[in-house]
Amino acid sequence: MGLARYFLLFLVIISCKPSFKEPVISLDDYTLEDGFSLEVVASEPLLVAPVALDFDDKGRIWVAEMPGFMQNLDGTGEELPTGSITILEDLDKDGIMDHAKPFLDSLVMPRALALVYGGLLYVESPNLWFVEIEEDKPTNRVLVDSLYATVGNPEHQPNGLMMNVDNWIYNAKSNFRYQRKNGVWKKEPTTQRGQWGITHDNFGRLYYNNNSTQLMGDHVLPNRLVRNKYMVPRHGVNQVLTKDQRVYPLHAASVNRGYEKGVLNQDSLLMHVTAACGPLVYRGGLFPDGYDQNVFVCIPEINAIKRNITTFKDGMVEAKQAWEGKEFLASVDEGFRPVNLSNGPDGNMYVVDMHRGVIQHYAFLTPYLKKISAEKQLDTILDYGRILRIKNSNAPETKTVDLSTLSEKDLVNLLGSSNGWIRDRAQQLLIHRRNLALVPELKKLIEDSSNPLSQIHALYTLEGLDALNFDVLHEVVLSSSAEVAAHGLVLMENFVEERNLPVAYDLFKELLKRDEVALDMYLASTVGIWAKENKELFFPIIDELIKKYQENKIVHEAIISGAEAVIDPLEVYLGEKGVNEESDMSSMIAVTRERKINDKPNFIYSKKLPQTDSRTKGATLFRQICASCHSPSGEGIAGLAPPLLGSEYISTHLEQLGLIMLHGLKGPLLINGETYDEGHQMPGLVNNRDISDQDIADMISYVTNAFSNRPRSLKASNIKSLRDQKSKSGMEFTEAELRDLIDADH
Repeated sequence: MGLARYFLLFLVIISCKPSFKEPVISLDDYTLEDGFSLEVVASEPLLVAPVALDFDDKGRIWVAEMPGFMQNLDGTGEELPTGSITILEDLDKDGIMDHAKPFLDSLVMPRALALVYGGLLYVESPNLWFVEIEEDKPTNRVLVDSLYATVGNPEHQPNGLMMNVDNWIYNAKSNFRYQRKNGVWKKEPTTQRGQWGITHDNFGRLYYNNNSTQLMGDHVLPNRLVRNKYMVPRHGVNQVLTKDQRVYPLHAASVNRGYEKGVLNQDSLLMHVTAACGPLVYRGGLFPDGYDQNVFVCIPEINAIKRNITTFKDGMVEAKQAWEGKEFLASVDEGFRPVNLSNGPDGNMYVVDMHRGVIQHYAFLTPYLKKISAEKQLDTILDYGRILRIKNSNAPETKTVDLSTLSEKDLVNLLGSSNGWIRDRAQQLLIHRRNLALVPELKKLIEDSSNPLSQIHALYTLEGLDALNFDVLHEVVLSSSAEVAAHGLVLMENFVEERNLPVAYDLFKELLKRDEVALDMYLASTVGIWAKENKELFFPIIDELIKKYQENKIVHEAIISGAEAVIDPLEVYLGEKGVNEESDMSSMIAVTRERKINDKPNFIYSKKLPQTDSRTKGATLFRQICASCHSPSGEGIAGLAPPLLGSEYISTHLEQLGLIMLHGLKGPLLINGETYDEGHQMPGLVNNRDISDQDIADMISYVTNAFSNRPRSLKASNIKSLRDQKSKSGMEFTEAELRDLIDADH
C-alpha cells in the first residue's frame, strides 16, 4: 500500500514538471521586407483567436482571446462565455513562449486589455473592468464603466485601451478617455477616433483608422480642440493622413465586396483597403534609420501589414506609403489575420495574428463572401492563434529587463531610453510607486534640454505625482524645444490664477517672437483659458495670433476651443480690431455661437439621445447599430460616414431609406452638397437575423424624428415588401438607382 502511494506521488510530480516543447510553424508563405526577420513567439495550443496584447513589467505577454467570434458562417455562439485573458510565459528563456497561465476565463468576447496602475483594465461588453493582481490572480474587481461598449456589433464597439504620454487612457471607437487618480476613476469626453486599434507617437499625438481608410490621426495633442463644447473641430483632428489607400496583395484574397466594380483588378487582386485596423507607431529604437515613428497598419483582408513613413512639419503630421507595389509583410496564407500590433519591451514589433479564416462579422457578411468562404473552407480555419515578432536582422540581440526589480532611480534613468515602450512604462511605474523623494531627480531631467523625450516623460511623471508648479513649467517653456514647450503650456493651465497672469503674459509675448508654428498652435489653444481671468491682458495676443495665421484653420480652432468662457466678448473685440466678418475665424465663431444658442453641443458631450425619441426602441437600435458611424447626433464622422442631418433620404423618401437600411448603399454619394466617393459603402441589414421588419420600421421612425423636420414612419409590412426589391447587382443600391426609383414614383 505504501509503494502504491509513493508511485502515485511520483506520477503527480512528473505530470507537474514544466514542459518546454514548442510547436514548429512554417513561415515559408510569408514575405518580409529585406533586413528583417520574422518568428513565431506564441501559437496554438497556448492561445486561440487573440485580438489584443500587452506586456507586463517582467516582459510576459498578456493576451485577450476571442474564440467565439465567427465560429461559423452564421456567427452563432458569440454570446457564449468562451473568451479569456491569458498570461504567456517563456520559462526556458529562449525567447519563445512555452506556457500559458489562465488569468480570467469564461468571458464573453473580451476585446481589449491594458496593464495599468498595478492591475489589469479589460473589456467584457458592455463593461470596462479593473482588477488588481496578486500572485497572477485577479482581486478587488472594480466596475469602471458599465456603458463602455453597449450591446451591438463587435466590429463597432470601443477597444484599444492605450495609456498615452499625458497619463490618460484612450480608446478607438469611443468618445471617452479614462484615468485613475488617488484610487478614483475619472471619465471625460474626448474626440471619437477610429474603429479598431489606436496608437500614439513620441509627442503624444494619436493615430487610428477605419476599414476603408488605412491611417487617420490628430495634428494636435488630445483634447486641445474640444474644450469648447459647442465647437466641432474639422481640421485638427480626425484627419486622413494618407490619401493613398492602395494595397498590394500577394494573392487573390477573399474580400467582402469583391463583386463591386473597381474593388478587384483584372487579376482579382484587391485594390484598396477594406478592413484596415490595428495601427502602430513604431517606437522601439531598434529598427533601421528611417523607421523611427513610422506607422504600421494591419491589412488582414489581404494577409498583410503596411508601412507608412511619417514626417512632422510646423506641428502637423504628414504620412505616405513607404512603397508602391509591395507591403512590409505579406502572406498567401489566408489564415494570417493581423489585427493588432505592439511595441515590445525588447524594442521589437509584435503582431497579434487572430489566425482565422472568416473575420467579417455575420451581420455584414455578404452572400458573395459567404459563398467563397464556404468554397475555400475558410470557415474551418478555427482554433488557431499566433503572436509573431518582427526584428531588425542587423540589430544586436536585446534582452527584456524585468522592470519590477528596478529601483526608482533606475526607472528615472529609463525615461530617456530609446525604446518608447520602456519610457512609457517607467513613467507609469514611477507614478504608481509615488516616491516623492525622486522629485529633484525628475526636475534635473526637465532642465536637460539635450533629451526632449526624457523632458516630456519627466514632466508628466511629475504631473502624475502632483509635484509640478508654475515656476518649473515657466522655465521649461522658456528654455526648451517647441515640442517640450508645447507640453509645458498645456500643463500650465493647472496654474491659471491672478498672481501668475503677468508672468504668463510676458512668456506668451516672448514665445510669439520665436515664430514657431508648432509652438504657436498650443499658445493659441491656451491663451483663451488665461483670458478668462483677464481679457484686457490676453485678447491682444489672440488678435496677434489671428493676424499671423489668417489661413491656418487649426490655429483658429485652437483659439475657439480655449475661449469658450470668453467667446462673446472676444467676438466683439475682434470686430473692433477689424477682423473681417467673412474670414474663416469669424465664420467659425459664428457657427459656434449658433450651436450654443440652439443648445447643440459637440456630440461627445451629449448625455442624452437627440430630441424626445430617446425612449423609443428605434433610438436604442440607432445607438447600437448606426451611431458608431453616423454619430449619435446624426452629424456623421469625418472619413467614415456622411451626415444624416439634412439628407433627403431621411427627410423625404422613406421607401428609399428602407431600401438603404435593408440592402445598403454605395458611393459616390451627394449628401448636403458634398460628394462622398466610392470608398464609402454602407452595408445592409437584410442578412442580420437579429433585426426584424419592426426594428427597421422603428429606426426609420426615430431618424426621421431626430434628423429631419418631417417625422414619418413606415409599417413593418412595408419593410417586408422592400426585402425582395433588389438592386441591379443584387447587393448595395447606388444613388442613381435610388433616384430612378424616386422619379418613377413621381
